[in-house]
Order: sequence, then C-alpha cells, then structure tokens
Amino acid sequence: MFAQERLDKIYQRICQDGKVFVKKLSEEYKISEDAIRKDLKVLEKQGVIQRTYGGAILKKQLVSFSTVNDRKDPAVRPVKKIIAQKAFDALKKKETIILDISTTNMVLAELIRDSGLELTVISNSVDILYILSKSKSVTLISPGGMFFPDAGGFVGSETIDSIKKYNVQKVFIGSCGIDLETGSLTTFNVEDGNTKRAFINAAREVFLVMENKKFFHEGIYKFAELSQIDTVITEDLPSKTIQNRLKKSKIKIL
Repeated sequence: MFAQERLDKIYQRICQDGKVFVKKLSEEYKISEDAIRKDLKVLEKQGVIQRTYGGAILKKQLVSFSTVNDRKDPAVRPVKKIIAQKAFDALKKKETIILDISTTNMVLAELIRDSGLELTVISNSVDILYILSKSKSVTLISPGGMFFPDAGGFVGSETIDSIKKYNVQKVFIGSCGIDLETGSLTTFNVEDGNTKRAFINAAREVFLVMENKKFFHEGIYKFAELSQIDTVITEDLPSKTIQNRLKKSKIKIL
C-alpha cells in the first residue's frame, strides 16, 4: 500500500470513529508504530486531526456563516431527502409541529405538502411557509417577528415571545454542529440560536435533523445541550463511538 493511500484510509477511519490508536493501526497495516506516528504527524500538519497520547482524534471544523440560499446545494439534496423521509415517518395525523429554519426541513415540508397529512405546522422559515401554503391539509402558523434575509426567516425576541404561547408535540431543529465531548449544539449566530432554544422549550419531543458530517463541525454559538434532544435523525447510522455516546445520553438514532 502506498503511503498516500494509507493516509487517506487513516483519515477516513478517524472521520468514521472520531479517533484512532497507533498500536491498532500498526497491527492493521503491518508497519511500525513510528511509521504510523509519522502518518499522523502529516495529517496534523494538514490541520484535519489532533494528535493525542497513543493516537489521534478528529479536529473539529469551525463552520463559517452561510446564508440559507448558499446551503441549498443540489449535490447534497439526496442526503437531505433521506433524513427528511425519516422525519416524515415520525409524524402522526393532526399533530402540531415546529419546523425551524433548515434546508433539510424544507425537504420535509415538501413531503408533508405532497402527502396530504393533516397537521398544524409552525415555522419561522419563509421558504417552508411558502412550500406549505400550497397544502390544503396543513394549518400553517408563522410566529412572525423581525425578518433576517441571511437566515431566511424570522428570528429574535419578537419571534421568541410569540412561540412561548404554543405547546407542540414535536419540533424539528437544524444545527451547524454538535460537540459530543461538551454535549453542546451550535449554530451561526445569537438570534438564530436563541430562537432555536425557544422552539425546543415549546415542544414535548425534540428531533435534531442533520447530516453525519455535522458531528465533526461546530458553530460559534451554543444554543442547546445534548440532553435536551430526544432523537437524532441522520442519513445513516454514525460510527459505533458516536452511537454509544448518544445512547449513553438516552438519545434515539433514526
């Protein structure tokens, strides 16, 4: 095996499991532990991992702010559709739910619109409000407030005051990252984060809808604790390490 090929495989392993151990890699690739350490040093210089005693862990990627339109990437839509379908399957007739500003929730809104399922939907996303305005079976509620173009919806104090009046069955929340070590969920800015927190507090059951890669990303503002989440919905089961961490916190994985 060429050195670069081995580097790629080691990096893939770290992305999958969150960490690797020098001794195990040495045995697996049948090379010395010193050679593995040199590989890890190369990956560390590339800025993708952080070496630790006896191994390495994935280095968290700080995600920069992007508008909701920037996140409407057709290339990742198939992944979002898998997540959205799982979220849709968790819905029951005549429930009241919240869909926050999330491109995955936009796909979920399309599924709701096309299904004819009777629901009451509260959303602060103008895209979701528009999508569901085409449905005759959905009672649609906007919490209002100040519109933020970059976020693509209503966030802030007025939105929060409005949502406090509601008691809903389920909320589907997006996040730009989750830190399993600290147990925190993060987003890009304060107003969006505070609004997400209010949505979580208004619901009996909280679903986090996100791609697997978000386990290795983080934003600048912490808006919730992992303990506040009931279910995480991703496109596929994450690594065993992540599964065990979520199960330890009594969080379901779909």
